[in-house]
This record gives sequence, structure tokens and C-alpha cells, in this order.
Amino acid sequence: MDVFDSLPWAWPLFAGLVGLQIGSFLNLLVWRLPQMMQREWDQQCAELKADATNQQPTFNLSTPGSHCTTCHTPLRVIDLVPVLSFLFLKGRCAHCDAKVSWRYPLVELSVALSWAFCAWHWGVTWTAFAWAMFATVNLALALIDADTMLLPDSLTLPLMWGGMLCASLGWINVTLAQSVWGAAVGYSVLWLVQAVFGWFTGKQGMGGGDFKLLAASGAWLGWMALPMLVLIASVSGVIVALIARLLKRVQPGEALPFGPHLVLASGLLAVAGPVSLINGWVV
Repeated sequence: MDVFDSLPWAWPLFAGLVGLQIGSFLNLLVWRLPQMMQREWDQQCAELKADATNQQPTFNLSTPGSHCTTCHTPLRVIDLVPVLSFLFLKGRCAHCDAKVSWRYPLVELSVALSWAFCAWHWGVTWTAFAWAMFATVNLALALIDADTMLLPDSLTLPLMWGGMLCASLGWINVTLAQSVWGAAVGYSVLWLVQAVFGWFTGKQGMGGGDFKLLAASGAWLGWMALPMLVLIASVSGVIVALIARLLKRVQPGEALPFGPHLVLASGLLAVAGPVSLINGWVV
């Protein structure tokens, strides 16, 4: 403890190393959770059809063990060291030489930096831990939505309840009332936008996962942050959509994930401080 207390960078460094390990798990979560959801849906459909032949092997966050997605060879411990294994193996599988995406070490580094920043900014406190978890879960949601257009309830709902719990314990700078109203208004705003859009166009412009994600952000940032949060997310979404159209990456009318933009906006407001930022905007 004396070493940590005498060196101001020791705790952020330690938090960053913890974040590296959590980032490694996050890569697993982002890849497996959508597949777990799909398998669950398939199993439910098979049960409704009384199809006993559609039994699938166990697939969750622990089974099967970590393996190469190309050759399916189980990974060794040395292959699972965050960032370093990727650099040592030059971004390729040690068994089949298949290319490994740069996203894996970038996600690990992002989580590590988030945890280090929280430890540096808030010190060794429950507040730092709360915001580090907020950043971690939001990053997972942004990646899953970008990959699959899904925002799992198993992440959005605990994130929302976690915000209210942290507010009630005084770990974040919003009151419990502000947190509860943030969740309620956040969900209601996007639900109303979707209802009006659907009534005029007959189309679904936004999924229910976006409602729950904004509710979760409202629970952490308070209802006061919602107008600016929605504004930042909307501007970001429009810019990305225009660039994608110019580059011909999307077709007219093709849906784009909104979750990453909500995550970006909530992250900016969390770092800047929603109350002070909004007061400065109003003034």
C-alpha cells in the first residue's frame, strides 16, 4: 500500500492492468453473446414446433473454451495475454496462421485506458469503479450493436438498474430522483419518437434496445442530460450516415445502428460532467 500511496501513477497503472484483463473478456462477450441469443431463439422455436432434433451443444461465456474461430484449436494461456499475445504473434493465429482482427487489442487498450482514467480522475473510490463499469458495459453495447443491430437486455437493463443503485449510494453525481426520472424520460422520449415515426411512415425506425439504452444513460447522467445527449447522438448519427452514403457503404433506406452514437454521447457527458456542461450551454 505504501508504494501505491507514494506513487501517484501506481493506482491508475494497476487499474489499467485490470482493465486489460476485463477488455480481453469483453472481446469474448461481444462475440459470444449475440450467438447465445440466437441459439436461445432457435431453441425456443424448436420447442414450439416440438422439434426434438434441434438440440444444440452447450454454448455460453465459459463453454467451449477460448479457441481460434478459424481452425477451432483451443488457445493456450500464452495466446491469451492481452495485447502482448497479439503483438508477439504478429496478429495471426499461432496454430493456423489465420489473421486476427486489430479490434481485439484495440478493445483491450480502450478498456484499460478507461479504467486508468477513472482511477486517475476519481481516485481509489467506488465512484471510479462505477464509472469504469459504465464505460465497459457501454463499449460492449456499442460493439454488439455495430456488429448485429442488437442491444441485449442482459446488458442494458443491469446498466440502468446499476445507475439507480449508484445514485442511491451516492457514488455518482446525481440524486436518486434525477436518476429515476432520467430512466423514465429517456425510455419515453425514444418510444414516443418511434411511435410518431411509425404512425406517419408505417415503418420501424428504431428498436426497443435503443429505448432501454437511453433509459440506462438517463439513470447514470440524470434527466437534465437527456436533451444534450440526444442532440449529440443525433448529430453524430447524421454525420456517419451521410459519410456512409457518400462512400456507398449503405443503401437508401438501410437501417444503421444508433446505439454507438448514444454511447458516444453518454461518454462525452460522463467525462465532461452533465450538469456543468448543460449549465455552460444554457449560459
